Amino acid sequence: QVQLVESGGGLVQAGGSLRLSCAASGRAFSNYAVGWFRQAPGKERDFVAAISRSGDFTGYANSVKGRFTISRDNAKNTVYLQMNSLKPEDTAVYYCAAGTYSTSPDDYAYWGQGTQVTVSS
Repeated sequence: QVQLVESGGGLVQAGGSLRLSCAASGRAFSNYAVGWFRQAPGKERDFVAAISRSGDFTGYANSVKGRFTISRDNAKNTVYLQMNSLKPEDTAVYYCAAGTYSTSPDDYAYWGQGTQVTVSS
């Protein structure tokens, strides 16, 4: 089993930046790809970014490409999501998940509790 805890969310003005962290414990963290997903009120849970087991491969939703960067430090059992040039439409609860490298939430077996990101206009 893998336990995941997100942190770093908060309130920021449009154009600002936040860095989210996803801290893992349990089984070997480097065995899993990690994805970030987000869900706004009344909306579906959408893919944001993913990183492979080694960190050699990353993928992004078109809506965040060029603004967000996913990275991982396996020695610290942590994955990060650096969010720059934030927009009000980025407002959502952000979740990290461990599993197989994919854009689909169905391919991730373990999920964190989420952290709220609010971007004001």
